[in-house]
Amino acid sequence: MSETIENTQPAMPRLNEPAPAFTAKTTHGEISLDDYRGKWLVLFSHPADFTPVCTTEFMAFAQRHEEFKALNTELLGLSIDSNYAHIAWVRNIKEKFGIDVKFPIIEDLSINVATAYGMIQPGASDTSAVRATFIIDPEGILRAMVYYPMTNGRSIDEFVRLVTALQTSDANACATPENWQPGEKVIVPPPATVDAAEKRESEGYEYTDWYFSKKSL
Repeated sequence: MSETIENTQPAMPRLNEPAPAFTAKTTHGEISLDDYRGKWLVLFSHPADFTPVCTTEFMAFAQRHEEFKALNTELLGLSIDSNYAHIAWVRNIKEKFGIDVKFPIIEDLSINVATAYGMIQPGASDTSAVRATFIIDPEGILRAMVYYPMTNGRSIDEFVRLVTALQTSDANACATPENWQPGEKVIVPPPATVDAAEKRESEGYEYTDWYFSKKSL
């Protein structure tokens, strides 16, 4: 007889679908995903408080906090630690490094939020969240997610760049090339019909071929 093996792993969040809803205790009081409606949100997890790689990441996020806010974007951290551990760690970062972490951090002792977002990766750890980052738009839609291993820190520059690129694509119905930076040309969506492809060269774009054209904003 064949045996059916059920998949007991929770479903992973998916791009361009509503981000998993949550209400959680944080260092700034109770917060829900709905509190961020109308703003972009960078939700990111770290394995543990009082660990060196995580400390460098939190300091880097804190140093770019105002830059994110200028992009109508809030920051929200998470780890499977208590609120008291979060508070002690934030105070330690300010005392030892002179950097004030002003964004909230979720207490997720229940691992409910971490599980809903696929932050628990059994191949890496069953009891800690990996370095996962989620970009959620003002409508609560998950637009990007990036996972890093436990051993290596993230580049905060990339998340500033990615939020900016997403906002630019939304506002201008365009795509952005590899490592696009503000002020650079963007990619025009390729034509969807043979007739449109024939006309593309004469439409005034920086034309390379029917499927590859750029323009300035």
